[in-house]
Amino acid sequence: MDFSFNRYLISGDERPLSHAGLRCLFSSVSEAVSRVVSIDAMRWISLGQVEADDCRSMNDWLAVAPQSFAAHGMTGRMVSLTDLADRLAGPLTIGDVLDIGGYRRNWLDAPHVPHGWEAGLFYDETTRTLLCGNLFTQTGARPATTTEDIVSPAIAGEDQFRASSLAPVGGATIRRLAELGIGTLALMHGPAYAGDRRGALLDLADDFHKPVAAAVNNSPSRFKVTGLH
Repeated sequence: MDFSFNRYLISGDERPLSHAGLRCLFSSVSEAVSRVVSIDAMRWISLGQVEADDCRSMNDWLAVAPQSFAAHGMTGRMVSLTDLADRLAGPLTIGDVLDIGGYRRNWLDAPHVPHGWEAGLFYDETTRTLLCGNLFTQTGARPATTTEDIVSPAIAGEDQFRASSLAPVGGATIRRLAELGIGTLALMHGPAYAGDRRGALLDLADDFHKPVAAAVNNSPSRFKVTGLH
């Protein structure tokens, strides 16, 4: 099965890398990054959640970039990263902004969206880029960028993986993201998207709301609970 693991390096004097990534990919990714910037000058390793595909190589990056810090929200820092990370920035709460040298990166708490209570998103205000983490996760060989539909592949991916939390706040959280005036949706597992960003987020929010509504109304849903006795 084809599946993408994207990393984003957004310009700025302090060289922020979004998503540290899997440790097994560190060598190839760091080599690619070194062709663009000097790694030892990097300052921020930003994480959307505490999951291997987002943070497993975090300490490898911190080792090769001695001035760098891992950046994440209050919950992730409290429950995991104070023990896992070799160096941490101060805890971020909703609305906090990192000045990364000419670019401003805003932290947005997003617990259980799509999963993990420590989950959050970084929004680069300067480039109007939302680092989407696991939102819109899709399988298959995909281009680096697209303006084509990303919602249908994301719904198909959710039907396959069943990875999203059944959180009542999920749809509302995604609808708030739709009001940010986003220029690019930077997917971790899929292409960067510059089509109808607001429409895509609203459609995804509707899909997140369906199983919640089904549970409330005790009606059939494609989301099944298994393994309970």
